Amino acid sequence: MRGFLFPALPLARIRTLRVIVYAFVMLDVLTFSNDVLSHAGNSGFYTPLVLARLLQLPPVTAPVAWTLLVVILAGCAAGIVGWRPRLSGTLVAIAFWLWMIYSNSYGYIAHDHLALMVATAVLPTVAGASRHPLEGALEAPARSEAAGWALRAIQIAVVCTYFFSVIPKILYSGSLASWGNSAILTWASIRRGSPLAHLLVEHTPWVFVPAQWAGLALEALSPVVLFLRGRALHLVVVLYLGFHLSTLVLLGIHFLPTVICWAAFLPLEKVHKPRWAGRFRSGELRARRGA
Repeated sequence: MRGFLFPALPLARIRTLRVIVYAFVMLDVLTFSNDVLSHAGNSGFYTPLVLARLLQLPPVTAPVAWTLLVVILAGCAAGIVGWRPRLSGTLVAIAFWLWMIYSNSYGYIAHDHLALMVATAVLPTVAGASRHPLEGALEAPARSEAAGWALRAIQIAVVCTYFFSVIPKILYSGSLASWGNSAILTWASIRRGSPLAHLLVEHTPWVFVPAQWAGLALEALSPVVLFLRGRALHLVVVLYLGFHLSTLVLLGIHFLPTVICWAAFLPLEKVHKPRWAGRFRSGELRARRGA
């Protein structure tokens, strides 16, 4: 179990993932979850989540919302350039969690942000992640169990986003069979679908039930991803990204906060190793042997 939860993985992978996550968090608070600023004038609609009630958070005000936004943007910028990543990351985690608690306490809960919130929480726990992009180019990259644990936590959060989405389907429909055989996807395509979705409804309506069962299979079998390695893992990642691409094209549902966190499954440390590094090292070894 320790090997599963705490694999020794390259610190350079954390460095690259930190850039990806923080860059997206900046985009997210300015676009997808920018509703916190508008909530400042709607205290009457405040329906605090359980965590908000435990923290006894009052309705968000304009000064609080703007302060959180500034802290998130400044902390993410600092984390991207590698300035005190643990300190800046901690500030981002606290501010972003408060931001999302407020965003989800006014009626709509965005479960696609689960993995992204976990990512901001665990990235600051890793010490020693390289700031320099060429670190490890001429030698084996540094590894740590802390990096492995942070990446595994994000991976588990990604999987939980899919796996636990099966539960409301059962609660709302009575069983997976009822949901799988229903017309929910057809209804969604008619209500909010793209022109392509409307064409499918008109000419190939039979495709929606198999598509619903395929989606259920991806959600129910998602824990398997945690045990895959190498090419099999990469193919499955492409499969899930293709699933999200199809929902974007057909229904306009992007799920980008979760999509971004699929990067935690990939060997991002290779971004840090320039192509000339292997040739340089081979030449260096030959020179040493000749000496």
